[in-house]
Parts: sequence; structure tokens; C-alpha cells
Amino acid sequence: MNGLSDVRLTLHGPQLLAEHEARQIVRAPTGLGRWGLYWHRARTRRALLKLDAQQLRDVGLSAEMARDEGCKPFWRP
Repeated sequence: MNGLSDVRLTLHGPQLLAEHEARQIVRAPTGLGRWGLYWHRARTRRALLKLDAQQLRDVGLSAEMARDEGCKPFWRP
């Protein structure tokens, strides 16, 4: 790495790690059928929209990320 890359990684490393962790895929419980999966998505997305700022920080999401995920229809992964 050149010096500029090292500086950039040092300055933005924690932010990059946080973004990577926020993008990790959360899988639904195994053994669900199609309608069970749809129900699970709908219920968890409604719950996500109800979280306050402190709760969103606890799970590592921004309000925008929560709103984007919470507003998706249940059939969309």
C-alpha cells in the first residue's frame, strides 16, 4: 500500500467496518414455508419501523437504513 491508502484506511477504517457489519445478511428461521417467511418478514419489518433512535443505534442501523428495510413489501427479500 502507498501512504495515501494507509491514511485513508486509518481514517475511514472504523466507518468501513461499521458499514460492513450493518450489511450482514440476517436469515429467517429455517423450516419456514413461503407464507411463514412472508409473515416473518412483514412482522419484523413492522417492528423495525417502531424502533427509536437508541434502539437503532444498539442494533447498528441508521434511521434511513431502518426506514428503507421497513418499507419494503413482505415478498421482497
